[in-house]
Amino acid sequence: MNDRKVLLTGVTGFLGSHTAIQLLNKGYDVIGTVRAKNRIDSIKEVIAAHTDHVHKLTFAVADLSDRGIWTELTQGVEFVQHVASPFPRELPKHEDELIIPAKNGALNILKAAAANNVKRVVMTSSLAAIAYGKSTEELNQVFNENDWTDINRKKDITPYLKSKTIAEKVAWDFIRNNPSGLELVTVCPGAILGPVIENDFGTSANIVIALLNGSYPALPKIGFDVVDVRSVADLLIRAMEMPKAAGNRYIAASEYLTMKDVSNILKEHYPERKIPTAEFPNFVTKVIAMFRPELKPVLLEMVRRKTDLSKAINELQWQPLPAREAVVACAESVLAHHIVN
Repeated sequence: MNDRKVLLTGVTGFLGSHTAIQLLNKGYDVIGTVRAKNRIDSIKEVIAAHTDHVHKLTFAVADLSDRGIWTELTQGVEFVQHVASPFPRELPKHEDELIIPAKNGALNILKAAAANNVKRVVMTSSLAAIAYGKSTEELNQVFNENDWTDINRKKDITPYLKSKTIAEKVAWDFIRNNPSGLELVTVCPGAILGPVIENDFGTSANIVIALLNGSYPALPKIGFDVVDVRSVADLLIRAMEMPKAAGNRYIAASEYLTMKDVSNILKEHYPERKIPTAEFPNFVTKVIAMFRPELKPVLLEMVRRKTDLSKAINELQWQPLPAREAVVACAESVLAHHIVN
């Protein structure tokens, strides 16, 4: 077994906890960062249920905005998995509430990693940084890792999309201008589904929760590039270990599903549940969003953004789980945890 050290930010999150489990199962020593000390016992218990190597996991309380702590935590570390990111349950009053912590957090970690001779940082970015801020003409093209979201095109952007784009751009700018030899790889997932292992679940899981608990009378005509959380964790580790990944961005998604596709998968799996399959006309969705501002970001998904998902598969031999499996695993887990009754 190796005793190589990985610093993992955001270990309590949906993706962070799954990444910790896979790193521990591969024999790494993992330092997981949490924002509050009172989360340590519960997350340790959750992770211990999925690995026999929980003795190789330690914790540190760290805030992304605290420069000093990262200098301390990156000492003697070979790799950093920067997974933590401010993701709001509701829209912030001001976009800077999202942008500033995302940007400064990335910079604080990269500066510390460069100063302490860390080999490579893998940063979890998002498709949010690739496929938005587009004109009507641009929306006809297929997006790949060479594309960037244009944060100045106000009609096709939200504060969250903007924060992910700015944070990733700042990271690449830092690497370009830093002589230390630190390597950077970014992974850009779509909507992350898959098994929820405790109550701090990803925002995307709300799609499945809302369909199971009857929140939707009918479905908006929207869709997403879906990916299983276990596959994203696997890609983060490939991006960390494989020499050829250095300096690259990778989209992490397995296939595009509409809300109706997700509903049909759930209906087939749970025929006894009342799961909507009828769709709202687009104008109805727009009217509803006028009264429920938290639904505004959803309007951007009424256009299909086509993405080329082949780079990670071809270059890193990544084999993502089928999107259908991600949906079903998510549903089974939210029912098992009584997040939905």
